[in-house]
Amino acid sequence: MPGSILGTRVLRVEDPELLTGRGTFVGNLRLPALTYAAFVRSPLAHAVVDSVDVSAAASAPGVLAAWHAGDLGIAPYHGFMVLNPACARPPLATDKVRFVGEPVAIVVAESQAAAVDAAEQVVVEYTPIAAVVDPEDALAPGAPLQFEAMESNLAAGFRDRDEVDPLAGADKVIRVRVANQRVAVLPMEGNAIAAVPGDDGEGHDLTVYVSTQMPHGFRDTLCRLLGLERDTVRVITPHVGGGFGAKAGVTAEHLVVVAAATRLSRPVTWVETRSENLVAMPHGRGQVDYVELGFDAEARISGMRVRVVSDAGAYAGFGGALALGPTRLMAQGVYRIPAIRYDVAAALTNTTPMGAFRGAGRPEAAEFLERVMDLAADELELDPVELRRRNLLPAGSFPMTSLMGAAYDSGNYEGALDEVLRIAGYEDLRREQQRRRQNGDRVVLGVGVSVYVEVTAGGGSKEFGQVDVHEDGTATIRVGTSAHGQGHATSFAMIVADRLGIPVEDVHFIQSDTAEVPRGGGTGGSRSLQVGGNAVGQAAEAVLVRAKELAADELEASVADIVVTDDGRVGVAGVPSKALGWGRLAELAASAGEPLRESVDFVQEGPTFPFGAHVSVVEVDLDTGAVRPLRHVAVDDCGRILNPMIVTGQQHGGIAQGMAQALWEQMVYDHDGNPLTSNLADYAMPSAAEYCSFETSNTETPSPLNPLGAKGIGESGTIGSTPAVHNAVIDALSHLGIRHLDMPCTPLKVFEAVQAAESGNLAPVWREPPAALADLPLRGERPRPQAADADI
Repeated sequence: MPGSILGTRVLRVEDPELLTGRGTFVGNLRLPALTYAAFVRSPLAHAVVDSVDVSAAASAPGVLAAWHAGDLGIAPYHGFMVLNPACARPPLATDKVRFVGEPVAIVVAESQAAAVDAAEQVVVEYTPIAAVVDPEDALAPGAPLQFEAMESNLAAGFRDRDEVDPLAGADKVIRVRVANQRVAVLPMEGNAIAAVPGDDGEGHDLTVYVSTQMPHGFRDTLCRLLGLERDTVRVITPHVGGGFGAKAGVTAEHLVVVAAATRLSRPVTWVETRSENLVAMPHGRGQVDYVELGFDAEARISGMRVRVVSDAGAYAGFGGALALGPTRLMAQGVYRIPAIRYDVAAALTNTTPMGAFRGAGRPEAAEFLERVMDLAADELELDPVELRRRNLLPAGSFPMTSLMGAAYDSGNYEGALDEVLRIAGYEDLRREQQRRRQNGDRVVLGVGVSVYVEVTAGGGSKEFGQVDVHEDGTATIRVGTSAHGQGHATSFAMIVADRLGIPVEDVHFIQSDTAEVPRGGGTGGSRSLQVGGNAVGQAAEAVLVRAKELAADELEASVADIVVTDDGRVGVAGVPSKALGWGRLAELAASAGEPLRESVDFVQEGPTFPFGAHVSVVEVDLDTGAVRPLRHVAVDDCGRILNPMIVTGQQHGGIAQGMAQALWEQMVYDHDGNPLTSNLADYAMPSAAEYCSFETSNTETPSPLNPLGAKGIGESGTIGSTPAVHNAVIDALSHLGIRHLDMPCTPLKVFEAVQAAESGNLAPVWREPPAALADLPLRGERPRPQAADADI
């Protein structure tokens, strides 16, 4: 159709409902005979459970039931994906508790207040056991064991064969230990569920409303774990207040609430409090990366060795496997690296199980690569940009497969770098930095650069899409993705408008209901537009093929002469009087016995690889350690852009979360496993006031793997921003001899580093990794953990 809507800024059609308070979340559902659940959680990180007495709670006013693990008898299970089969988790603790916040009992009452009050009357007797909270300590001989039968806390791991030393012959080897700290995911809405047993009149015996990223996957997992027939369970996901990777799979609380509702034959709901969320929802990141990068005499990379210790938390949370999968896959990044050796161990700790957080393994790879590149530039006495230019993969390299097996589809890394430097005014920034240093200013300027590539739509890149045209001329989209803020309703309606000429406002959108949408992969791994959008696009094209046939028959014309007209009708090219509206075409289809509806399962042959470059500018007060972001410039390439406004929004959100990790956020535990940042008074989540304005732009390098040419954008901002901001802080301090600080770069940490440097006490940036890494099995000797292929 002439004048495509694709590539234009279209306001989001889903926003008015949310902005006017008409959105529906699990927490504000008003269901008949609804009851409320509260969980009793462990206050200890590691302890034997001697006894659980729920009798007082069960007899409290308004209480319908109080149960412990032995009462419900739900079998131990694994979370989203399996890292180690021996680490199955009971939904309610049985023999031991393994982290603070682990559920031990449930109380169900007529009101939330009654449930919370009664939960305080549950008496649990514990015998404390020594805990281990640091993943490197967990791998040491004699560390407290989470599962005694395993004889160690190694959840999974492997090492590459050592026949070839990637650092052999290097003129210079740069070494750094990079701690990628554990962070909380903190969506605005925590986990939430309402389970409604009983016939819904449509053949379902159980309806579950749940805040999830993957409704169909949730239903299938729930049925498998509780022995339910799939066709009898309906899962509905209303509006979701953020997911960021943490709302994939079925949680322990989900299983217990559904079991409680089934046993009581009453609807039961549970909405996570913020303090619960900070200790119960899976955390993200949590790696320690030992990186050694070799260079030749011309400052070109000659090889790299990476040794990683990944924190799996309690029960081998699947996030511990991200270092075995996505981080390893993206270890080469944007650079020409002739040889790489990669060893990795995922360790069990007495902390909240690890999961995914925006980027899920890819930010960790970008962070350690870009950090070691900046150290190398400092040591080789080169500008960080010049060192990157000497080592970037050239634009003519694509498609190509990296040493780690990443099949890069398309790229132009130097183009993105050139553009971000132009927008930022890089040379002017360097001059201003030098001026301040020469003047002896105590508020110094730092400029950080990062260039990254990431992977999106990995794993099973298949999605369902359907387009249905009605007799009133409107259309309905059904799709198996599940939006929770990404703008799917707008983007997918734009595709239908482009293909069929039906106005965006006349395109209705249905998702996240297993009774309305037959199948779907949900949303994760920045997959939705490239697989869901192309499914909708192909379904719309199939509708158009039928519409042309109907129009040709009705207008007594050749199908080859039928087009979509400028006013959105279907008729004979060049003859405006001979055209039919979509309502009439739907009537003709219905008269022929088939609605004007087409469904497609789109399959993408492989993942796509978005990329970009960021420049961060910060001020650092040497007398207080305070870091103030001044500018953040991002050029992200997500292939063909359908709606620039939505892309910009995704960039802004990603940058905010990536910058927060670099400067403020960290989940902290004491030696005994007590979380010290379990509420928003202690966990340093920034507000808008802490940020600078973001300057975002794009290059467009289409992917050849799908008709839209699209790649993911939801996580790119996070991946590029963290190392750029981190590098900016270190760059501001580099004239003092400071070469590295662990994130987050808090005022105290920066102040202490400045004081030490000005006293001549520079901290080392390297120490040898744990000895346990040398004893890992060789890669391929043992089965690859399922969770290493997580796409979230």
